[in-house]
Amino acid sequence: MTALADGSDMMGSLRNPAAWNNVYGFRPSWGRIPSEARGDTFLHQLATLGPMARSPEDIALLLDVMSGPDLRQPHGFAAAPVSPLRAADPKGLRIGWLGDWDGALPMEEGILDNSKAALSVFETLGCIVEPVVAPFSAEAIWQSWIDLRSWQVAGGLAHLLQQDAPLKDSALWEIERGLSLSAEDVHKASVIRSDWFQVAAKLFEKYDALVLPSAQVWPFDAELPYPTSINGHAMDTYHRWMQVVIPVSLIGLPALAVPTGFGAQGLPMGVQIFGPRDSDAALLRLGAAYHAATGWPQKHPAM
Repeated sequence: MTALADGSDMMGSLRNPAAWNNVYGFRPSWGRIPSEARGDTFLHQLATLGPMARSPEDIALLLDVMSGPDLRQPHGFAAAPVSPLRAADPKGLRIGWLGDWDGALPMEEGILDNSKAALSVFETLGCIVEPVVAPFSAEAIWQSWIDLRSWQVAGGLAHLLQQDAPLKDSALWEIERGLSLSAEDVHKASVIRSDWFQVAAKLFEKYDALVLPSAQVWPFDAELPYPTSINGHAMDTYHRWMQVVIPVSLIGLPALAVPTGFGAQGLPMGVQIFGPRDSDAALLRLGAAYHAATGWPQKHPAM
């Protein structure tokens, strides 16, 4: 319906939708694109704006338009333009495959196979693809995430409780949970975040990029509020089914969601390729090489 789109990504909203719509979505390094200069601009670092498009080249065009420091915000930074984007020569690049995080992340049938097919494209292009043992506790990352997320949501929406505003159950749960957290709870969550950032930085001494599926479930019925189980694993919150995006979001790394074709039911899927902070241009160049080899957004499922 449109050539370019912008959106925001806190918990995968530039990655899940891209996977489910056979397009590209890009979550940039946190701080590259300024957010709205209102409310707190120092503490909350989970969400960022970013572009979506049918090719990494088009992603690069919009990213340059959106990027740049805002003097009203303390954490922004200036970044070199990435457009016009030239595809990388992927030969010899090392890519680490995290899969389902050693079984910690339940996946619907067919998603991992779909992702591996995309990895084979990178191998054909000359990349070295290796499986990576889960580098950090998935549960620790999740606990840090839900505490920091609830704290941020409560900070932004708690005033609605005093206004008797109609809130859906998930929003009310998020606000009340955030208000119940102590300063020590938030500190502990940020220490976990800091530890994971350091572990990830060490991984990127060996790998040029890491890969995870963009989603844990195939596109589902729009009448369903959210999945409550995956392959028999009950989801203990309304957003647990999106846990696969958390390792990237928690520490503000850049991630390119690339389409990976269609499953047995003709539904689209994707993977997220992420790298160290400020590797935005390198990820997009790698994505451009992948796009030239696949061209998924220009294709339709075999029916």
